[in-house]
Amino acid sequence: MTAFLDSPSRVAEPFWLAVTGWSMSARRGGGMFATLLPESGDACLRVQVVGDGPARAHLDLHVDDVEDAARLAVVAGARVTFAEPGLVVLRSPAGIAFCLVSWEGEAQRPGWSHSVVDQVCLDIPDAVYEREAAFWTAVTGWGLRATDLPEFSFLRGPAGMAVRLMLQRIGPGVPGVHVDLACDDVDAEVARHVGLGARVVRRVPGDWTTLADPAGREYCVTGRSPNPS
Repeated sequence: MTAFLDSPSRVAEPFWLAVTGWSMSARRGGGMFATLLPESGDACLRVQVVGDGPARAHLDLHVDDVEDAARLAVVAGARVTFAEPGLVVLRSPAGIAFCLVSWEGEAQRPGWSHSVVDQVCLDIPDAVYEREAAFWTAVTGWGLRATDLPEFSFLRGPAGMAVRLMLQRIGPGVPGVHVDLACDDVDAEVARHVGLGARVVRRVPGDWTTLADPAGREYCVTGRSPNPS
């Protein structure tokens, strides 16, 4: 699984390079796409320049057979919005965009020191939560697990996944996707991000802080240790 940061421009890319400490690959797709490359382990974060706002995120699921996985996703309730060899873009029943792409054998988590991007969180309104949770369970084949907080559950993927998939029940609202960073000191990490150009949106003392990057995209810094499985 890969997290994608979708932005109307490249304004936030230097911020994410500084936050992660990773390097940027050569751009591709006419300059639209690039991969953030960790010093060790497989890449799990990419950036994309899109033609509209706001800045947002989506996830790519890497599969053995893209066309077969797309058929199964449609049966589970997704709809296809774009397709080409090796890539299918879909929307879930709640309207969350995601992609199916080929798996290239990625199986090693990136190394980390103080923090790392380690989670993609699907923000799901309460009215459609049960249907959406069933959809993602069917598409991934992973078991849904509860957490200590009733609004959060996660899908337990196979060992070696660089990021894990979290589901958040948000009450009334618009479905969306955001990324989370795990770290060993939330306050210090938040201060570092603010120094790099982020702004604090809200704090949940002892658990996480929500910030917005220079493009206005919200994400979270959490105090949990990276453990995607």
